[in-house]
Amino acid sequence: MRLLLLLALICLGQSVWAKGFTIRSVETSLINKVYTVSANINYEFSDVAIEALQNGVPLLILIDIKVDRERNWWLDKNIAELQQGYLLLYHALSEKYIVNNLNSGAQENYDSLNAAVAALGQLNNLPLLDANLVNKNYRIIVRLHTYLDLEALPAPMRPVAYISSQWRLESDWYEWPLQP
Repeated sequence: MRLLLLLALICLGQSVWAKGFTIRSVETSLINKVYTVSANINYEFSDVAIEALQNGVPLLILIDIKVDRERNWWLDKNIAELQQGYLLLYHALSEKYIVNNLNSGAQENYDSLNAAVAALGQLNNLPLLDANLVNKNYRIIVRLHTYLDLEALPAPMRPVAYISSQWRLESDWYEWPLQP
């Protein structure tokens, strides 16, 4: 009996830890003298986050992008930083999920959570950096990271979110060289 209980707890623990954000692929392109970034991100929300969303709590997902020039004998030099924000909402009256791009103001409605999350995971040709800022003699590194912003949760929910692993939803930093 104890062994069965232990196995159940291990399986439950693995399902809790399996949730999170994963950056599957990223690429940069040069379009009209501007570097753009496209990414495929897998957002897997915990049951607690989904329940909060369906009860009217908006979820703020942030994408941080950093562009650095590599230096051999000193810290890397930051060339540019960009933060892209998306608000994921559930509208109970219409039973629609809404993805609001906070940078551009664009808003899209979806019939299901899966469709909204799939759309959220597609970052297409986001302007990143003017080509004139890139010195071709240096190696340029781009880093991308995405996470659920706990500071955007309602104040009464934050203390629990800070200590609960089910609310710590973020990706690892994804790093790649910018190809001039």
